[in-house]
Amino acid sequence: MDEPDAGPEIAGAQRDEPTNEELLVEVAKGDERAFEQLYERFAAPIFGVVRRVLRDPAQSEEVAQEVLVELWRTATRYAPDKGGALNWALTLAHRRAVDRVRSARAGTDREQRATFEAGRARPFDEVSEEVTSRWERRQVRRCLGNLTELQRESVLLAYYQGYTYREVAEVLATPQGTVKTRLRDGLIRLRDCLGVIA
Repeated sequence: MDEPDAGPEIAGAQRDEPTNEELLVEVAKGDERAFEQLYERFAAPIFGVVRRVLRDPAQSEEVAQEVLVELWRTATRYAPDKGGALNWALTLAHRRAVDRVRSARAGTDREQRATFEAGRARPFDEVSEEVTSRWERRQVRRCLGNLTELQRESVLLAYYQGYTYREVAEVLATPQGTVKTRLRDGLIRLRDCLGVIA
């Protein structure tokens, strides 16, 4: 006797798996189980996006957790007609990471102003550090000058102004794939230029 074919059951089981979008709709209703599933799917990609922006593992982990909490709190804002749930989550992650960078930069600027106003006499190490920092910024500007205009625009928008790939593509009226290629090539050229200087 032939055994019954298990194919349709397996296919049916696969169809029962909810999509990211369906899970996010359930999360918006307060479904903790749906959030657990979404967490398992989204935690690694969110951490990856944040890590690329912040580079520091501990800060990246902290910001990724903040993003996941934000997903739980703001799931009702998700509009399926605007795009996929994962893209929405990754956009939140990128923005949160960029906010962290800007916040750190603003804190550094405040500290530098406070130090300057506290008095002109500073130890040699602080003066040396500031000179080194200014030299590095000059070198980065010089290396940016070696990029093509399109690469430079893409890098400046994405890494200095915090735009997402999609936003850079919209600003430059260029396909997103082209923007990603420009960014990759521009960053490689920057790395090579700065590596030679170092």
